[in-house]
Amino acid sequence: MQVTTVVKICGLTRIEHALTAARLGAHAVGVVLYRQSPRFVSNEQARRIVDALPPFVTPVALMVNPAADEVETAIEQVRPALLQFHGDESADFCSSFSLPYIKALRVSAETDLLQYARNYASAKGLLLDTFVDGARGGTGTMFDWSLIPRELPLPTILAGGLNPDNVSDAIRQVRPWAVDVSSGVEAAKGIKDAALMAAFIRGVKDADV
Repeated sequence: MQVTTVVKICGLTRIEHALTAARLGAHAVGVVLYRQSPRFVSNEQARRIVDALPPFVTPVALMVNPAADEVETAIEQVRPALLQFHGDESADFCSSFSLPYIKALRVSAETDLLQYARNYASAKGLLLDTFVDGARGGTGTMFDWSLIPRELPLPTILAGGLNPDNVSDAIRQVRPWAVDVSSGVEAAKGIKDAALMAAFIRGVKDADV
């Protein structure tokens, strides 16, 4: 039985914030390589963040509908340990690279999560975010957690509107493998707040007791 819920803090844009996240207990940090995101960082800046991380903190590179050569370049230049695909990428595309991946899905009442998990059986996990028309995440909006089947065959990474006030309830209800937060621990878009990150991680630990 899982004892500790894994914490991923996404949308890091500054080295000092990534190091603070790691010191507070984040297991993974995400850098956004999607140019239309307000949290976008270049490969060069992402590499600086990744290089600064201490051991045993997983760097994750988030992309949305990239070309194959963009992914290969990011792997070479950023050196993440895990890829996160947040667009309409096929399972064959996602699994065609040298790194493991997680697949993000924007959840609505019409989403067949079981079929989606079967389609992406090669993924290390499914990241469940909120469907917001025209947005690819980082909206700070929750979805109905009761839509998540208990018997999903892949590890669940819960995202979408999580913050220090609701993460304990989210974990108790969903019992995900991991939680992923971005806007819920920010002072401004792309600017993480140390106190909010600390409160979020405390909330996770409280739910795990």
